[in-house]
Amino acid sequence: MEAIIKRAEILVEALPYIQKLYGKTIVIKYGGNAMISDDLKNFVMEDIILLKYVGMNPVLVHGGGPDLTHTLEKLGIKSQFVNGLRVTTAEIMEVAQMVFIGKTNKEIVSLLNRKGARAIGLSGLDGNLIECEKLVLKKDGRETDLGYVGRITAINTKLINLLAADEYIPVIAPVGIGKDGHSYNINADTVAAEIASALQAEKLILLTDVEGVKITGEDNKESVISTLTINEANNLIDDKVINGGMIPKVLGCIDAIGRGVKRTHIIDGRVPHCILLEIFTDTGIGTMIVP
Repeated sequence: MEAIIKRAEILVEALPYIQKLYGKTIVIKYGGNAMISDDLKNFVMEDIILLKYVGMNPVLVHGGGPDLTHTLEKLGIKSQFVNGLRVTTAEIMEVAQMVFIGKTNKEIVSLLNRKGARAIGLSGLDGNLIECEKLVLKKDGRETDLGYVGRITAINTKLINLLAADEYIPVIAPVGIGKDGHSYNINADTVAAEIASALQAEKLILLTDVEGVKITGEDNKESVISTLTINEANNLIDDKVINGGMIPKVLGCIDAIGRGVKRTHIIDGRVPHCILLEIFTDTGIGTMIVP
């Protein structure tokens, strides 16, 4: 009986969060180890389906870098990275479309549908959903050509809103379309942040391979910071407490908040049911960045 009562208490704890988020849009970026492990794939899909069935509007943006790297290696094509971005030749872009849109996207859609959802796979090419232009990196007065890597110029939200407000879960691959008609490879974190901003989402959730933003205490032990304001986050970047690959994720969250997203979360996608634990519990499991 105690175990049954405890389950009821968990549901009661979730109730105010369900009430607050009912009818709201939640944008989730799905990538990293959570895409590699079959068990974690199932946990993430179950979380997203539950969000839909309790009245929220989840929108899923996925990566797929490891899948693309694996396919390129099979084809004998080498990858080169600059500032964490893959230099994307015409040959690599052709493979990227095949992997992101034809394989990864459809696998996610299929898994969601098998579990009882109604998922629809999209990319930036569908209805010009993600418009972009060629991204050129500039450093010390010099330009670096990354090939077919895109910088987002517009998100056309009508199609996403139509699906998400209905019974469907949009699943979006990070491929955009340029005015020149070419397809462009875009960082999935960037796509998720741009879509969340364009939709004025209630939440943006980035699934990562770390527990969140960490700080080292006087006892030299690391602990996760559960909540950060924009000012606190910027100060931690200046002090180099936030560094490496965490910097673009935090800056993406800050930018999204500045453009209307209410809350952003960086959470560990390796934790089973990480989305539910972050959204529906009082303590959460990652770092929430707020205005």
